[in-house]
Amino acid sequence: MAVTGFVLFGYVVGHLLGNLQIYIGRERLNHYAATLHATPTLLWGTRLVLLVCVTLHIIASIQLTRLQREARPIGYVKRKDVRANYASRTMMWSGPIIAAFVVYHLLHLTFGTIGPRHEEVDVYANVVNGFRVPLVSLAYIVSMLLLGMHLYHGLWSMCQSMGVSHPRYTPLLKKFAAITSVLIVIGNISIPIAVMTRFVGHDL
Repeated sequence: MAVTGFVLFGYVVGHLLGNLQIYIGRERLNHYAATLHATPTLLWGTRLVLLVCVTLHIIASIQLTRLQREARPIGYVKRKDVRANYASRTMMWSGPIIAAFVVYHLLHLTFGTIGPRHEEVDVYANVVNGFRVPLVSLAYIVSMLLLGMHLYHGLWSMCQSMGVSHPRYTPLLKKFAAITSVLIVIGNISIPIAVMTRFVGHDL
């Protein structure tokens, strides 16, 4: 769970840094996309690794949930989540929602099988045309907020799973997880907001 989460976190950061190039301009973003597609071995190798990691991450989450239920088949008479927060209590349903959104996101902007007109060589136009649909932007923003909560709990618990656990360091790890998650959410949702407010894409 922790290892696959670490790989997926790295991808989220890399994907965001690539997408933020939309603020540099149409030519820069399209060049970035063309560079990725110019190396199909690397592109599809990365996609294969991500697919394996996502699959193993889901399997691990199901196994952990099953172990928790087997450890305590009878529920608490009075439930009090002393150390749990909202992010940790919603991991099991935020994960599937994010996974469903990723599938939609791929069909929408990567493969162009759904949504507005898809231009194979103009990723900039695809992003702008896609996020000009209010419901699409809203779904993206909500999904990124859920991703932020998922990352917040996942990042610091990942460190604990890998042995980085100490009363002195745990508050720092939680702070790091919170700041990182917030920055990722802000970076991601800034793109549909920028498109809807015409800060980006006014030339289309």
